[in-house]
Amino acid sequence: WRGDSNWIDYDARAMRIDVALAPFKMAKPTKPLLSMSYNLSTVLADVAYVGLSAATGPLETSHYILGWSFSMNGSAPSFLNAQLPDLPRRGTTQKVSRRSKVLLTIVPIATATSAVAVSLAIFLFVRRRFKYAELREDWEIDFGLHRFSFKDLYFTTKGFKNRHLLGTGGFGRVYKGLFSESKLHITVKRVSHESRQGIREFVAEIVSIGHLRHQNIAQLLGYCRRKGELLLVYDYMPNGSLDKYLHCNSTRPSLDWNQRFQIIKGVASGLWYLHGEWEQVVIHRDIKASNVLLDEEMNARLGDFGLARLYDHDTDMQTTHLVGTIGYLTPKLANTGKASPATDVFSFGIFVLEVTCGRRLIEHGMNSEYKFTLVDWVIDRWHEGSLLEAMDPKLQNNYDDDEACLALKLGLLCSHPSSIARPTMWHVMQYLNHDLPFPELMATDMVRNRCVDSPISYCQSVVSDGTMSGLSEVR
Repeated sequence: WRGDSNWIDYDARAMRIDVALAPFKMAKPTKPLLSMSYNLSTVLADVAYVGLSAATGPLETSHYILGWSFSMNGSAPSFLNAQLPDLPRRGTTQKVSRRSKVLLTIVPIATATSAVAVSLAIFLFVRRRFKYAELREDWEIDFGLHRFSFKDLYFTTKGFKNRHLLGTGGFGRVYKGLFSESKLHITVKRVSHESRQGIREFVAEIVSIGHLRHQNIAQLLGYCRRKGELLLVYDYMPNGSLDKYLHCNSTRPSLDWNQRFQIIKGVASGLWYLHGEWEQVVIHRDIKASNVLLDEEMNARLGDFGLARLYDHDTDMQTTHLVGTIGYLTPKLANTGKASPATDVFSFGIFVLEVTCGRRLIEHGMNSEYKFTLVDWVIDRWHEGSLLEAMDPKLQNNYDDDEACLALKLGLLCSHPSSIARPTMWHVMQYLNHDLPFPELMATDMVRNRCVDSPISYCQSVVSDGTMSGLSEVR
């Protein structure tokens, strides 16, 4: 860098401008470097300000003014060179200039990026809150049953992915979940609530059923309510539902007779608890093999209380909506929609025959257009004097004849068209435990009742098989 000193003098009388130049820290030359005549009165007003200003913007400057002085009507005062600031280093200037350029480039980008990041964070926060939003009302506090957060259930089921789907029922899908900390396996059922019944009453009944405690009833651990659906959390049953064992394609029995008989007794015990041993009467209304779950030791657990209703003892037990699975409903219930413990007994009878015979409720005959019901098929075997031929052929005659006959006759008696003829679940337990002798029945008695009000006529009158419910549309 090179420094210079400049002197500019103006003589108003001679109207002459002299400009002198000398190296930095040297005296003023006696002879000016430039001299010219010019009348500044044509340029300057009577009142004017004197000063220096300059700007280079983002560019690096090439010239610096370290000091200056001004005077009118005489020579400008000189100043001490020692008081002048040092010339800036070129490297420092370049670094400052480069830093300025970098800042001018980075700051807008960083500002825009920050704004986008903040907006995205707000969006994700709102979306997350909406995604896990739940309905919570004061009246739910009174229920006492544990309420799970939707967020916890979402993560335990890995976002309700299909690979965790256990099955689909009439009221929604069932998923397997795992709490990573406690290693607790659970079953989560997403129930779509579409009933005329108020959500408060619906939740109240579900939660009340959650207070049931019996070894043959699937334990409801808690629930979660979100938007228009209810999520029910149950104990996980590793062996799944009973129907997949009864109707598998294998020629070998997946369940031996002893297991089947214990399952029948287990479901009967659970039903008796619902009908007579708990503080209220619970009508399950959808007893079938697919709603019976099996634990680690193949013990039966009655589940899926999505259709169940509560009643005080000694009250009128009549419902207003037709619910249940076609074929498991009594003909009277199909016509009137009035459920009672006797309608559960009817479904239990069909269930017993299904477990004992290993057949579905309604099957096709030799002619694909002809359908026959399991009840009528067993009655025909009994009428022909070969009742044990109704037993599941997969058992290969490996069963106790007395227990097999008891199960078949009990299934027919429980599924009797007349509700008066059906036993209560208390009597069923007595028969199964051999505490009461089974009543003497003839095959002709069952045939005669069938002719009066045949279940097959009802079953053939429906268009298709499925689940009907007042809480859920036909699926």
